Amino acid sequence: MHGFELTVQHMGTGAVSIKLRGALDLAYAYRFDDELRHAERDASSCLILDLRELDFVDSAGISRILAARRRARRTGRRLVIVRGSRAVQRFLQLAALTEHFEYVSEPADAVRATTQTA
Repeated sequence: MHGFELTVQHMGTGAVSIKLRGALDLAYAYRFDDELRHAERDASSCLILDLRELDFVDSAGISRILAARRRARRTGRRLVIVRGSRAVQRFLQLAALTEHFEYVSEPADAVRATTQTA
């Protein structure tokens, strides 16, 4: 798949899920960042990045995800990642970033964890 798409879904209880599709690379990283910052306004408790349909990510895309992680920590919001494809997970592993994020298999798993800790 060429290009990049994202879908924002309000999950309730202050959680917002962003589903990414295509390639999150330099061409789309700052558009993603703009959309992410907009979604963060509604994500009072949890921001979920769904990477299952992401085909490719490069260092520019990872830098925007890391910036979101810093903002989440600063504001006390959880940033949860839905595991992506083998290639995306491998990139995160090679960049030594796997231990820096909370991972789930489905967006609903993050919402359940949010409501259980509330």
